[in-house]
Amino acid sequence: MTIEVVDDPARSRFQVLVDGEVAGFADYRLLPQKIVFTHTEVRPEYQGQGLAGRLVGHALDLSRDTGLRVVPLCPYVGKYIERHPEYKDLVDTERP
Repeated sequence: MTIEVVDDPARSRFQVLVDGEVAGFADYRLLPQKIVFTHTEVRPEYQGQGLAGRLVGHALDLSRDTGLRVVPLCPYVGKYIERHPEYKDLVDTERP
């Protein structure tokens, strides 16, 4: 099984692909200095495989690499950051 996370800027979402098929996504809104994560979802047949964590971790790593602050409106992204304190420095406490 091949797992890949890609950014689809035309749809404003990161996607996790399993063998080339979209298994889940994390929607976002891109602002001048921030990325606002609004919703994360994994298709039912792919749940329980850690794909959402890989997806969000990759998205947060890319946010760090590009210098964007993160606004975790999506509850999953917020919980992921709580469980992975190495990402807490990315969180922008001001609302967009």
